[in-house]
Amino acid sequence: MVNSPENPADTLARRGLMLIMSSPSGAGKTTISRMLLEHDAHIRNSVSCTTRQPRPGEVDGKDYHFVSQAEFDRMAAEGEFLEWATVFGNSYATPKAQVKAGLKDGQDYLFDIDWQGTQQLYQKLERDVVRVFLLPPSIDELRRRLTGRGTDSMDVIAARMERARSEISHWDGYDYVVVNDDIDQCFEKVKQILAAERMRRARQTGLIGFVRELMAP
Repeated sequence: MVNSPENPADTLARRGLMLIMSSPSGAGKTTISRMLLEHDAHIRNSVSCTTRQPRPGEVDGKDYHFVSQAEFDRMAAEGEFLEWATVFGNSYATPKAQVKAGLKDGQDYLFDIDWQGTQQLYQKLERDVVRVFLLPPSIDELRRRLTGRGTDSMDVIAARMERARSEISHWDGYDYVVVNDDIDQCFEKVKQILAAERMRRARQTGLIGFVRELMAP
C-alpha cells in the first residue's frame, strides 16, 4: 500500500482479519452482516460450501458453493476446509485456500458461522480471528422475531429456540458480546470493533518500515 501524506497510518500495509459473527437464529447476525458488507468496501463475505438446497434468489458461488454430500465429504477428507459443521441435517464449511491467500494480502473476511465453526477457526488461525457474539435482548423477544418471520412451523420454531439456548451458553468463547436491542446501535458497535481490530499493532505489517523511516537520522 502507498502511504498518504495526509494520514499515512491509515494506509500502511496490514494483514487481513477474519471477523466472525455468531448468534442464535433471530438475534440479528444476518442483518448486521449484510449492513457491514454494504457499508464497508474492505471486508468480503466468506463464501461457504454447503450441502443444503439453494433458497430462492441465492446464487451459487456468491451466497454459497452448493455441493453434494459426497463432494463435501471428499473436500473434508482432503483437508480443503478450515472448519465445518452439520446444522439441521445440512453440512457447512469454509474453504481454506482462498481465505489464507487473502489474509496475507490484507483482505478482511466476514464469517456467519456458529460456535463450533468459530472454535475450529480459532484453533487453526488464532491471530487472524476476531469473535463477535450477538445476544437478543430477551428470550421472549427472540421467540417473537422467529415467529414474526412467518416462514417456519411451530415445530421448527421450537427446535430453533432449543438450539438458541445451547448457542447462547457458549457466549464466553467470544472476544466481544453485543446485545442487539436496537439494530442501528448494534451495527455501530460492530463497526467500532472492526475499526479497532484493524489497527492492532500485530496486524500493521507496514509499521516496522514506517517507524524506521521516522527514526532515521
